[in-house]
Amino acid sequence: MDPRRLLPFLLGLTLCAVLATAVVVLVAWRSGTDETRAGDSSPAAGAAPRSVLAAWDERRAAAWADGDVEALRDLYVAGSATGRSDARMLAAYVDRGLRVEGLTTQVLALEVLAEEPERLILRVTDRVRGGVVTGAAVDAALPQDRSSTRTVTLRRVDGAWLVVRTRDQASAAASTSRTSTSWKS
Repeated sequence: MDPRRLLPFLLGLTLCAVLATAVVVLVAWRSGTDETRAGDSSPAAGAAPRSVLAAWDERRAAAWADGDVEALRDLYVAGSATGRSDARMLAAYVDRGLRVEGLTTQVLALEVLAEEPERLILRVTDRVRGGVVTGAAVDAALPQDRSSTRTVTLRRVDGAWLVVRTRDQASAAASTSRTSTSWKS
């Protein structure tokens, strides 16, 4: 058999496997396997790393939607270069009278590199979905984000998980940077 005829079949099979994996991850993420307290967006002690990251992403999205630079800074440990960069970007949006609403982070893959009671190191492949920039006569969707992989270091401080830093990783899925609301190290 000619290998060129087999290529479309293999590509289709690969695409189906990737989509099935994405659906499984999404269903697991939405199924409520989080050990979060009712009405609280911060995970309880001993929460699964995926729950910690999801709650952190929700709090970040809320800060961006509210245009609340202080709330965003509170998501990072003091002195975090990643936090300073994220806060600067949000401040620039706020200064122009803009907000980013509906920001969601779709986690495509998560690997726990280190898990301790007060520290997590995660390798995360994700992409930002659904954000809309509003205000100052603007109402436009953010450009489509490509998946990117980064190592995220979090530390528990006074019961809250805060990001210490993120480091971009080479990714087979994409080596491009995130949209303008991304974290940078």
